[in-house]
Amino acid sequence: MKPAGEGPDREVYFEFTAMGSSVRVAAIDAATGVETVVVGPVSASAADLERLALAKLKARLAKRGISGQ
Repeated sequence: MKPAGEGPDREVYFEFTAMGSSVRVAAIDAATGVETVVVGPVSASAADLERLALAKLKARLAKRGISGQ
């Protein structure tokens, strides 16, 4: 998880769980254990849901003062 020009990548785990017509995507920061969850339709692409979960995780880490390094 690294925007261009920032520090080294952080390891992030993604967990996809289908729930009927929806899919739950959890993004977990390996270093801190901070987790965010998004829910979307099963018709959405996995890449789009992963990108959304990662953006939410980055925002939560920034709010906690945890840098991307």
